[in-house]
Amino acid sequence: MPKDFLAGCRDEYDVVVIGSGLAGLTSANVLARQGYSVLLLEHHYQLGGMATWFKRRGGHIFDISLHGFPIGMKKSCRKYWTPEIAESIVQLKGIRFENPQFSLRTTFDRQDFTRIMTDEMKVPEETVQRFFDKARSMNFYDDQETTTRELFEEFFPGRSDVVRLVMEPITYANGSTLDDPAITYGIVFSNFMHKGVFTFSGGTDKLVTQMKAEMEKNGVDVRMRSLVERIEIDENRNVTGVVVNGRRIGCRAIMSNANLKSTILKLAGEQHFDPEFVEEAKAVRLNNSSCQVYIALKPGETFDESCGDLLFHSEHEGFDATAMLSRDISSRTFSFYYPSTRPDREGPDRYMVVSSTNANYDDWAHLPEEEYEASKEDLCETTLDCLEQYVPGIREKVDWVEASTPRTFEHYTRHIGGASFGTKFEGLDVSKRLPEQVSGLFHAGSVGIIMSGWLGAVNYGVIVANELDKYLVPETATV
Repeated sequence: MPKDFLAGCRDEYDVVVIGSGLAGLTSANVLARQGYSVLLLEHHYQLGGMATWFKRRGGHIFDISLHGFPIGMKKSCRKYWTPEIAESIVQLKGIRFENPQFSLRTTFDRQDFTRIMTDEMKVPEETVQRFFDKARSMNFYDDQETTTRELFEEFFPGRSDVVRLVMEPITYANGSTLDDPAITYGIVFSNFMHKGVFTFSGGTDKLVTQMKAEMEKNGVDVRMRSLVERIEIDENRNVTGVVVNGRRIGCRAIMSNANLKSTILKLAGEQHFDPEFVEEAKAVRLNNSSCQVYIALKPGETFDESCGDLLFHSEHEGFDATAMLSRDISSRTFSFYYPSTRPDREGPDRYMVVSSTNANYDDWAHLPEEEYEASKEDLCETTLDCLEQYVPGIREKVDWVEASTPRTFEHYTRHIGGASFGTKFEGLDVSKRLPEQVSGLFHAGSVGIIMSGWLGAVNYGVIVANELDKYLVPETATV
């Protein structure tokens, strides 16, 4: 008999959370703390969505997206999770840029960027301060017509080197481009500039394990390998439940952490929405996807700490978002994992590298299987070629190497197009207005670029949980 992953589930909950990305996990935890009965459903065999990990032969554990986030993550985890989780968040101080325009190291904060821009790039300090002040003052309610390109033209006309310094890491962080609204850049950039780049010491396996324990302590019913097939909506446009693994489970409200377009067009069904809203949802652009190469060194092999923590490497002459997406890879972000930042609690000290590149889904989606496998192998080989200049003799040191592509992300996350960063900016408005269309149906996730990345996902999960609480509060929570 196949295992019943819903064994012991109740027939009715106050809230069903679909998907266990950071927004879904945080929403579930916040709502359980508020006294609601919460069922969290995840189709995969692990929690975390993009913030997860996998194991390979030899005891190697690779993080999918544990590469860096602003210090605000520490405050959010302390408030909405636990002090123990917050205290494991540590700063990464070794940030490197290596490209044809400049070679530098930075702590990636306002003070050090000011030094670099004024002393090394010879930008007037008054201009630099005005730029930082303007970026820091941006918020969601500001002008949404000005593009990031126009913002840079205002402060740094003709300075592609400065644009590269301040833009390239943000593009890697959330997929934004020069033609997206300036606020989607300014808000994220300012968050990083406040105190620099941080990571979770111990890896996502430790983080998500602690989050799962906290949720269950607060009463969340956590179920994995549980695929939601349909959201039930009655004739009055009220959610009534979900169908998961062939079983109906009733609920008063749903928080979807699935892909925004999948939530509306597949799980709910466009017949339950106004035609104009459906067209808006269909018009929402997905953000781009990613490729990654996971590299583990043999036990006892190391690389020097001079490699840094994050290395933005490029052979391209200037900042070019289109080139960053190309299969003809000219730009990579290397994340170096040391025993100090990713300690192995069971075995010897391990050194690992994850190379990340932004990617177009269509460049990978339709390749014949033989060509696809050959392309993945080539991605591994060219990445090792590039890494050789920073870790001499890397091929002799390597114990394991493999690649993921947009097809990989689509398979494991079920995101349309394998989208690593959710949707473009217009997706945020559609996400927020979902409950106006179907009563009791809410969405949180990586949308609108502002709400992308670890910090954005956690905070958006909190925002939507509070909106869902307002919806439910006229009635008492079930015990």
